[in-house]
Amino acid sequence: MTERVVLRFKDGSVVKGSLRDFSETKRELSIEEHPTGRILTVSVDLLKAVFFVKSFDGDPSYREIKRYGISKEKGRKVYVRFKDKESLLGYLDGELPWRKGFFLSGTDGESTGFFLIPVDEGCNNTKVFVVGSAVDDIAVI
Repeated sequence: MTERVVLRFKDGSVVKGSLRDFSETKRELSIEEHPTGRILTVSVDLLKAVFFVKSFDGDPSYREIKRYGISKEKGRKVYVRFKDKESLLGYLDGELPWRKGFFLSGTDGESTGFFLIPVDEGCNNTKVFVVGSAVDDIAVI
């Protein structure tokens, strides 16, 4: 089964589709665009984040709760601020994506980003792949 994703680009544009090929270490990913069905190959360097979603439409009336303590903890609490000043709260999925808190890359230098699990289980996002080059600041809370 392919995963539904929403690609958020650094320039503010958005593309929805089903993930075809993705790895944290690859510099490109492929999606089948929704609803056209076109296969797109996208450079990860152009992206801000990849949102893995329950549905492409979501619930426009739903107001996401952006605070800890509303669901069971799923890892380290993390605050991420992007270069465009948007921010995310979530739980880090796995190990810290930097050495001693200073570098946004894996210990092998290969990762292009890291995964966050949203704090609000009721939101449309199941997880978010944050692209390291789009991050301005990050803090473990």
